[in-house]
Amino acid sequence: MADEQFTGAQAQDVQKRVPERYELVADYPPKPVTRRSFLMSWAGMAWGAFGAAAGAGTAAMLRFMLPNVLFEPPQVYKAGKLEDYEFDKPDERFKQDRKTWVVKLSKDIDGRRKLIALDTTCTHLGCTPNVLFSEQKIKCPCHGSGFRFSGVNFEGPAPRPLERYAVSIDPVDGQIVIDKNRKFQQEKGQWEDPASYIDLSTA
Repeated sequence: MADEQFTGAQAQDVQKRVPERYELVADYPPKPVTRRSFLMSWAGMAWGAFGAAAGAGTAAMLRFMLPNVLFEPPQVYKAGKLEDYEFDKPDERFKQDRKTWVVKLSKDIDGRRKLIALDTTCTHLGCTPNVLFSEQKIKCPCHGSGFRFSGVNFEGPAPRPLERYAVSIDPVDGQIVIDKNRKFQQEKGQWEDPASYIDLSTA
């Protein structure tokens, strides 16, 4: 039988009946690659992982190159006036942010009345003690070290008294000035330094 010949209209009709999608073979003609299809592909995910790793590495390198800056409160600050404090009662208003107890002593270890500023760091292992007003002492919760309100150690493993900061009176406004840049240790005889206390014996 002679090959069947199609007219132009019949050829167009046959072409219309060709399915647009084949179920058992790849799509034909192939669809253009879009950004969405690329990102959803394995190649896109691989490049995405590579980019994330490279970005993390760059950030870590930049962080390593930048200096570590520790923002701390000023080491020299004002703490009110003498009349703001009671005798023999460590004031805790600066304990948290300044790590300081301001103490107005009616009798220091030399028998004189003074105002001192104690460092709140236990001299055993660096914990922060608590003031026990009912027992008239400062007690460390870590290992039981005990201190008088003057800072002198008397019980527990603490090997030495608490340290004192430099204190003075501002001549302009009469406020107490505490300088944490300067510390004084009793075992070195530094508590006798006039900069370590404010003399209240004539007040």
